[in-house]
Amino acid sequence: MRDPKKPGKASGGQRRSGISAPGVSADNSNGGYNAGMAVFSYIIGGIIVWSLIGWGLDYLWGTRWIVLAGALLGAVGGFYLSHMHGLTSPRKNAGERPAASGPSTDGDTNAK
Repeated sequence: MRDPKKPGKASGGQRRSGISAPGVSADNSNGGYNAGMAVFSYIIGGIIVWSLIGWGLDYLWGTRWIVLAGALLGAVGGFYLSHMHGLTSPRKNAGERPAASGPSTDGDTNAK
């Protein structure tokens, strides 16, 4: 049995709130490096996997160009996956608010 005074994992199948993308910690600490490594891994992994698939198809069909198409497809697919996981979009730092946009909220004191 778990001691309630000791910190530990959540009980049962509960998941922590604020689940982030792979390679990015929930509190965004060191997120730039981790996100960069995740993007790099997606792109290199895609190139390797799809190049091997292209190489196999080239071997079967007696062509030479499918391996290059596979490498290109893998790079594009890796970037697409990293973009869909939110690893390529700019992030707000903790505690910062975005710049104000829209009309001023101080009333009509400056209007003519």
